[in-house]
Amino acid sequence: MIDSVETANAVLREGSPALFAALSPLGRRALFPQDIPFQAAEARGKRFNGTIGQITDGRGGAVPLPSLAAGLAALPDEARNRALLYSPVEGLPELRRRWREWQRRDLPGGGEGAAGAAAALSTLPVVTAGLTHALALAADLFGGEGRVLAVPGPYWGNYRQAFALRTGVRVVSEPAFDGARYDPEALSRSLAGAGLGAGEPALALVNAPSNPGGYSPSSEERRVLAASLARAAEERPLVVLCDDAYAGLVFEDGVPARSLFWDLQGRHPNLVPVKIDGVTKELAFFGGRVGFLTFALAPGSPAEAALESKVKCLVRAGIGSPVATSQVLALGALESGRATEEVEAVRRLLAGRYRVLREALGACDGDLLRPLPFNSGCFALVALGPRARAAGLTAHQVRRHLLEAEDTGLVAVGDEHLRIAHCSVAEEDLPELVERLIRGVATLSAG
Repeated sequence: MIDSVETANAVLREGSPALFAALSPLGRRALFPQDIPFQAAEARGKRFNGTIGQITDGRGGAVPLPSLAAGLAALPDEARNRALLYSPVEGLPELRRRWREWQRRDLPGGGEGAAGAAAALSTLPVVTAGLTHALALAADLFGGEGRVLAVPGPYWGNYRQAFALRTGVRVVSEPAFDGARYDPEALSRSLAGAGLGAGEPALALVNAPSNPGGYSPSSEERRVLAASLARAAEERPLVVLCDDAYAGLVFEDGVPARSLFWDLQGRHPNLVPVKIDGVTKELAFFGGRVGFLTFALAPGSPAEAALESKVKCLVRAGIGSPVATSQVLALGALESGRATEEVEAVRRLLAGRYRVLREALGACDGDLLRPLPFNSGCFALVALGPRARAAGLTAHQVRRHLLEAEDTGLVAVGDEHLRIAHCSVAEEDLPELVERLIRGVATLSAG
């Protein structure tokens, strides 16, 4: 039993030395306390259970307002009851099991970087309040003042809030693209140039398909990326966070859809892969706020129990427990037998938009606008060309002009890039959106 911080840390030190070495001071202090949720879990199923502070019918059933219950009327009685009561801090057990199966559904018999599905390690995922919460938990576990996070640029701005603002991590970045070519060694170069001390733990973040770029590495690029991270791990404990928010949304042959999390396992004793995913994009349940945090440890091992206790402590301290209603709905989708087919229908919808947008962007004058490679996910990234930059344009100036003069909204990413979210634009409207973008940049450059 993991009943003390000292025991948890000793178990992790023995079971996963690199992971333990990479823990932040907060991560080392954290342990799920033996207070109300712990004691309520021990009392679950007892004839009389006076532990947890939720209003029930005295026999474990919810006592909802009729108007609230009406909104959940389509659910079976048991599911409706679970939706109206507290979730365990770590999430509903059956959802955690089902999501682990979902994560592993495409693991091949042979496996790349592992000996196949049987040998690929993954803990039972801990439920979080969306993927951003999972990232914040990872930052708490492994971040802190003086730590370094390497992430290719341009990157999603909320990484700065989750890691740098909240925990004091120093973010280092190299461009993800060398001209029109993806650079799979950008992460390792960032780490090499970060001025880290010998053996000092560090973090790296891989987001594929990426936000804002909409890019996933090819098979060869993945091979080089994994090898470069393994070489970086020769110098220090390296936690690699695999942000798999857009998992499965791949639109080109030869581009693997499987998470790099599986390929990194067993590459080096110092390499600690962590998987962050959720139902937000994978099940198109954006309002559900159900994410997952998964580690490459043997399920049922003492190390898994020790690390889960730490994560539960941080969940309990931040949000109490994740939303039960969203978990019940997500579980229903996974149990329906239709999830794979329905998710594929969403992927096909986005694939159609991707192809139309790719063709429309072919009309860009590289002097004014230069589309970056994209092949997956929900986005495309367009860089201002040399003539636009020579005219003094910034992406924010273009964004504001498009709002005011072209009735079009795009996102400025830094000074030089604009992000197009094709996921939220109808396929037939994408060519005109690109025309307005081209016209707007040409007008501003001429002026």
